[in-house]
Amino acid sequence: MGSLELFERAKQVLPGGVNSPVRAFRAVGGNPPFLTRGEGCRVWDADGREYIDFVGSWGPLILGHSHPAVLEEVERAMRDGLSFGAPTEREVKMAELLVEVVPGVDMVRMVNSGTEAVMSAVRLARGATGREKLVKFDGCYHGHSDAMLVGAGSGALTQGVPDSAGVTRGAAQDTLLAKFNDLNSVAALFEANPGQIAAVVVEPVAANMGVVPPAEGFLPGLRQLCDRHGALLIFDEVITGFRLGLGGAQAYFHVKADLVTFGKIVGGGMPVGAYAGRRELMRQVAPLGPVYQAGTLSGNPVAMAAGLAQIRLLQERPEVYGEIETKAERLAQGLRQCAGKYGVPLQVNRCAGLVCPYFTAAPVRSFDDAKRSDLDRFRTYFHAMLARGIYLAPSQFEAVFVNASHADEDIEAACAAADAAFAALAGAESGSEGAKCGSFGS
Repeated sequence: MGSLELFERAKQVLPGGVNSPVRAFRAVGGNPPFLTRGEGCRVWDADGREYIDFVGSWGPLILGHSHPAVLEEVERAMRDGLSFGAPTEREVKMAELLVEVVPGVDMVRMVNSGTEAVMSAVRLARGATGREKLVKFDGCYHGHSDAMLVGAGSGALTQGVPDSAGVTRGAAQDTLLAKFNDLNSVAALFEANPGQIAAVVVEPVAANMGVVPPAEGFLPGLRQLCDRHGALLIFDEVITGFRLGLGGAQAYFHVKADLVTFGKIVGGGMPVGAYAGRRELMRQVAPLGPVYQAGTLSGNPVAMAAGLAQIRLLQERPEVYGEIETKAERLAQGLRQCAGKYGVPLQVNRCAGLVCPYFTAAPVRSFDDAKRSDLDRFRTYFHAMLARGIYLAPSQFEAVFVNASHADEDIEAACAAADAAFAALAGAESGSEGAKCGSFGS
């Protein structure tokens, strides 16, 4: 059964035919391929087509699909039992490993998703500080809990308004919006709400508006503002955790957070999450403290086995991070070359192994900048890449994830496909010169 037939069936029983909105291809048009298997950096769909995958389950597959060492540990855990709803040794080992490699972390609580991790960390921040208000940044996504689904309202100094049906104003009213990479907007919120802000929650690299790295001084400035006003700083590392490096954004940018959240990357791509921090904060969580949070599947042994295997492999081969960054820079440079060749306005942002091309002539340093990208050009580019076997996220505002399983020839193939895509954008015919764009011949 092919992808189109599966999608038609899915639309009868799943809202929009999908279990997560972006998968429906509404932002780019067309019908999504239904994937059947993955190996290394390649995936195959129900129609038998093969793609070089730059989504990687939205980031956690740093070693690629179906790494043998990860599968071996998962199979061993499955034979022991899928779930117990009781303590197991693997969750202890995972917590010990996180404490070892993540700066400033003394204790960890496992949960089941990045959404749950952020929701729980925010609750902990409010419980620990006795304050109710929260600062987040326009364009940063922290899961779909009510307090996080807040639109920009009338500006950075206003309280948030719900950005989804079903979210009450009461749930959103204590979420304040600032502008990413704009410390003045954060300072103004602290001044306007003295002694009321429990925490600032931020993606250290804004990876849900594409890829927007923090400006110089932005993260240290947040640390200083939180210290000055008695608020906690929460790093949402659902995307950046273990992808920028073993120590995550705290180690990469040399800025310490009070609490840090992780998602599926802790489980090597399996459904899992975690929040972590200093001992005195984490001791506020039940059963030790008054901040309640629970979950039957939290720390489930199969996800713990997958995560332990991947993180240990990364510990053994720290050079992987440099290799990924080199490949990501080659891809970014190849995209720039191809765009320049055909006169297509393009900005390519990169941080470590995260890459994002924006179809705009102006630098992208904020959500407002990102929204100026030409979405029609992105749609044409996306489908041209997909037709040539390059699987990208079906949205302008998502990252391209380069991982350890991508070989030089995979990056070369992506650059060759981009050459054809930019030729189509420019209304030109692509020729044999395409493979030269981003070439590694020298």
